[in-house]
Amino acid sequence: MRRLRAAGTTMMVLFVLGVATVRAAEPAPPAPLFVVPVAADGVQRATVVLDSYSYQPAHLIVEAGKPVELTLTSVTTITPHNFIVKELAVEQDVGAGKTVVVTFMPTQTGTFPIYCDKRLWPLPSHRDKGMEGKLEVR
Repeated sequence: MRRLRAAGTTMMVLFVLGVATVRAAEPAPPAPLFVVPVAADGVQRATVVLDSYSYQPAHLIVEAGKPVELTLTSVTTITPHNFIVKELAVEQDVGAGKTVVVTFMPTQTGTFPIYCDKRLWPLPSHRDKGMEGKLEVR
């Protein structure tokens, strides 16, 4: 009885302290790759949907030295977003429920982060909440 009572007390202390065994979460699968097609006029065109803390597609692949034209469509109704690729000097605001077109010419190869740096102070930025992707220039 004494041993049972001690075990119960120990379990109660662990419960109150919030100590528990937790299995590690599986890592998120990588975003599917989207190769941006080259149109007959030589421009690489794609549509990117900006939703609550995500881009779709989130991993774009483009060719260096060919112009890129991205149609950015926000499907949120209140929250504005932006599309930033700092290393390539791309920054475009997209109002809630709006569509804008951003055009740029990638000249350097590599994989660059895409992110939204919007935030409502004092909350974390949209990037901190997972709104990021990749632009791969080949």
